[in-house]
Amino acid sequence: MRDAYHEELDSIGDSLVEMARLVGSAIGRATTAILDADLKLAESVIEADKKVDELQHDLEAQAIALLARQQPVATDLRIVVTSLRMSADLERSGDLAQHVAKLARLRFPERAVPHDLHATILEMGQLAQRLMAKTAEVLVTKDIDLAMQLEADDDAMDLLHRTLFQHLIDERWKHGIETAVDVTLLGRYYERFADHAVAVAKRVVFLVTGEHADELQPEIHVEGT
Repeated sequence: MRDAYHEELDSIGDSLVEMARLVGSAIGRATTAILDADLKLAESVIEADKKVDELQHDLEAQAIALLARQQPVATDLRIVVTSLRMSADLERSGDLAQHVAKLARLRFPERAVPHDLHATILEMGQLAQRLMAKTAEVLVTKDIDLAMQLEADDDAMDLLHRTLFQHLIDERWKHGIETAVDVTLLGRYYERFADHAVAVAKRVVFLVTGEHADELQPEIHVEGT
């Protein structure tokens, strides 16, 4: 009976890893779709988000059933409750990737991103994908040092977001209001995606240690910082 119980706990963890890998792939593909005005790719990202939603629904049902049947305590209870919160972050990340793809679809056959911002959006998309890949690794390894690194990595996304905003308020902006709105939304989607990746990593810290990541920050020494 206990073996089955722990298999169910492991299954919840496996679902989280799969969700992280799916949304990481989605943001990468959505970035290609928005930059290349690739309608087929955009549609595939939009459609694939259903799988992420299904995984979250299944995880929620499994977690609630475990709470009802097993009444877990201590570490096991922390795993179940924290996993529910992480699944919500990951599901929202999938929605944000879908938003990028929907914007590509909306502007097709035109490109939503001006040529002079292509490199910045590409870098934001690649960084978002790397952050989520690192989050997936944290979910697998429960590596606290790696989890703590994500917040520093997120600073790079914040810098890119500010760079994008500087372009928008520059008096030399010549792409019109509609494009400015599109670029503003894109910047927000990537910035929020990164925030969710960091939030999941922080929840892994709490899952493993029972303490919040912010409380551990002074005690963690990350190589190279």
